Amino acid sequence: MNDTESPPDAVQVRIYGRVQGVWFRGWMVKVAQDLDLAGWVRNRSDGSVEALLVGRPADVETMIGRCRKGPPTARVDDIVLEKAGNAPLDEISAAGFRQLPTL
Repeated sequence: MNDTESPPDAVQVRIYGRVQGVWFRGWMVKVAQDLDLAGWVRNRSDGSVEALLVGRPADVETMIGRCRKGPPTARVDDIVLEKAGNAPLDEISAAGFRQLPTL
């Protein structure tokens, strides 16, 4: 990162609705990689999808906007955002964006 770039933003996202069994995680991996974001996505046992988004603030905002709609077969009812300021951003950024097992 050079001096003119903003520091990376890290946001934890919980997405509720019909978001499991509709390719939401696979879709998120593709979109996040296209936006050059790091982090992860996983299903939660309560039926939601959880993700950690790390990257340039504008790209994180773009991803959040896309998550509000999701892939064509999904129905997003609500999104809860929380800053993830204590995440080890260097380690996460080096790992890229990946899908984790259900928690």
